[in-house]
Amino acid sequence: MAQIVLGLATSHSPLLTFGVDTWLEKADDDKRRKLNLSDGRMVSYAQLEAERGTGYAPLATTEHLEGQRKKCHDALDRLADELANAAPDVVVIVGDDQAELFSLANMPAVSIFYGERIVTHPWGEADEHMPGWKAAAAKGYGMDTTHTYAGARDFSLALIEGLIAREVDIGAASEVINPKVAGFGHAYGFVIERLFRGREIPVAPVLLNTYLVPNVPTASRCYDIGRHLRAIVDAMPAKARVAVIASGGLSHFTTDEELDRGVLDALRNKDAAHLRAVPAAALKSGSSEILNWILTAGALEHLPLAWMEYLPIYRTPAGTGIGMGFAAWRG
Repeated sequence: MAQIVLGLATSHSPLLTFGVDTWLEKADDDKRRKLNLSDGRMVSYAQLEAERGTGYAPLATTEHLEGQRKKCHDALDRLADELANAAPDVVVIVGDDQAELFSLANMPAVSIFYGERIVTHPWGEADEHMPGWKAAAAKGYGMDTTHTYAGARDFSLALIEGLIAREVDIGAASEVINPKVAGFGHAYGFVIERLFRGREIPVAPVLLNTYLVPNVPTASRCYDIGRHLRAIVDAMPAKARVAVIASGGLSHFTTDEELDRGVLDALRNKDAAHLRAVPAAALKSGSSEILNWILTAGALEHLPLAWMEYLPIYRTPAGTGIGMGFAAWRG
């Protein structure tokens, strides 16, 4: 029978695809964008600075960030080692679709792709005037040109049918018609390019709409779907070693250690009540990707947390940046 033997979780920030000089260049974007706070408010950088002050300046230096960058890549290497050692037959990647495969014309709350081939949307070909940082990120995301990866058609169909049988309404897709218009995005390409080390492992993509209102699923709903996924895998008659990987998170674009550490402590302690109760107000903008971790946690209740790395990244004096998180579960 099939069995989930490994769980992984990783941030997929573009910061993981280029150097610290560009990390600091991206700080200028923070000063121009609206920034999400965990109470649900969206504020300007000036408003954030007025509330928080500039106490994070010592952490937003090239020297400090270089050390954090190395730790991030050490953690990614460790995740890749975990995946290689587990040797799964199929990988379920739980990620968010940010209008890459889907759009406002059709944005399911949760969908599973059951096509034979997973095809990425090529930023590098669709945008002739792409800034340098995005070009670097595109390569790390498998989005510099069209990349094609192996799908897990039969396995993914079994997940869809199993969820429907358990009265979980689920979207389904099986084809990328024109990848220059719409295709798979960063949540999936990053994991495959960075962690698979060139191996072709069939992938079952679970796509969450974490970003775009009005149909973002709740933390409670995500956790329950994760539980259903594990039960469906356990009931599959064919022998298969399965890995489940959460892609995305943690808090951004205002780094919130309290939010992140609360989620990570709940993962460590198997505190389903805390994970199910993370409020929607705290899961806005990039922080919404925490939902990918919560769904994955629901599927990994049977596996102990083997290790975890958390690095709060601050790239401006007022504390904008991202909470970088990496984790592994195994028996």
